[in-house]
Amino acid sequence: MSTTQIDVSRAVHSERLPLLPLIALFTAGLITTLTEALPAGVLPQMSTALGVPESVAGQTVTIYAIGTLLTAIPVSLATASWPRRHLLLTALVGFVVANLVTAVSLDFTVTMVARFLAGASSGVVWSLLGGYASRLVAPGLQGRAMAFAMAGTPVALSLGVPVGAYLGKVVGWQLTFGLVSALTGLLIAWTAWSLPNFAGRAVGDRIPLRRILKLDGLRTVLAVTGAFVLAHTILYTYIAPILAEAGLQDHLQWVLLDFGIASIISIWLTGVLIDRHHRRLVVLSTGLFAVSAAVLSVAAASPLADYLAVAAWGLAFGGAATLLQSALMRTAGEYADVAQSSMVTTWNLGIGLGGLVGGVLLAGFGPGSLMVAAVVLLVPAVAVVVLARKHAFPTR
Repeated sequence: MSTTQIDVSRAVHSERLPLLPLIALFTAGLITTLTEALPAGVLPQMSTALGVPESVAGQTVTIYAIGTLLTAIPVSLATASWPRRHLLLTALVGFVVANLVTAVSLDFTVTMVARFLAGASSGVVWSLLGGYASRLVAPGLQGRAMAFAMAGTPVALSLGVPVGAYLGKVVGWQLTFGLVSALTGLLIAWTAWSLPNFAGRAVGDRIPLRRILKLDGLRTVLAVTGAFVLAHTILYTYIAPILAEAGLQDHLQWVLLDFGIASIISIWLTGVLIDRHHRRLVVLSTGLFAVSAAVLSVAAASPLADYLAVAAWGLAFGGAATLLQSALMRTAGEYADVAQSSMVTTWNLGIGLGGLVGGVLLAGFGPGSLMVAAVVLLVPAVAVVVLARKHAFPTR
């Protein structure tokens, strides 16, 4: 599509969201998260079929995250000049291949290679979603468009993974992966039809990532993102032992449902308010999470306090990806697509470190230390957000 056509497209959609292309981006995010988390729902069946213990089969999730972490930045830099739709379609083809191989392979090594490919494809998709959504609309609707595109993640976690686990029991884990691959094939056709093919950056316009990272406010956004995701992962990964210490182990599924519902509500509220109140929402999100962690640390034995704190945590977390990515895009300006890869890397690094740090704290100091660690991470993050009024999280 030519530059003229792109400008016309933005003018046409200046007063409303372009639902057809945004649904394509939403579904891409949903498939990305579903592919990542699906092994957790079918782990017993996978471990039996692959002939490995469940603890080893669980590394299919770990290798996915490693694939994303290692490839997001170099692939983004190498493909910066590619037309955006071509790049997205290539990543979706990667999901088709990876999930098909996972569906038919009974060799653990082959499955791990396929999962690494899926993780690499994930890094590409996440680097594109925010920038693609914002370029589809006029500036006044960019926040809503990003919130719509990013909503695939909480929907996948709240609905997609449980449905996948059910299908795994009914039709088998291999056919479940095959169905995800078939859905991705349909999405490829939808994407090719509905999304405009925005141009990448000209080869001569590229600048090194180290220069992009020196842009005012960008490293601040990444630091807040890292602290936020690390704190979330420490708590979410080990929520079961946290509740067990409080005598609420039987409440686990309901607490997770509480979190999921609040997260979906947060996505909706973020979409409605982000274009007018971005800074306030970031302050509220980080502050609410810090308060939630503090309440869990001092009142974990109270079921009511736990449910309220987890609901507040869900409200803080649901829209966080949209809020932080949009902040990064504003600081990166025309280099947003490449800068987004650093966000993907930071996010996945937080997830990886969260599981590791949380495990060490749990083994050495008990569940109570997890909430304390979250508070220690979040209080400075809140202070940084409040003080970063000029560049990272500007008042206007």
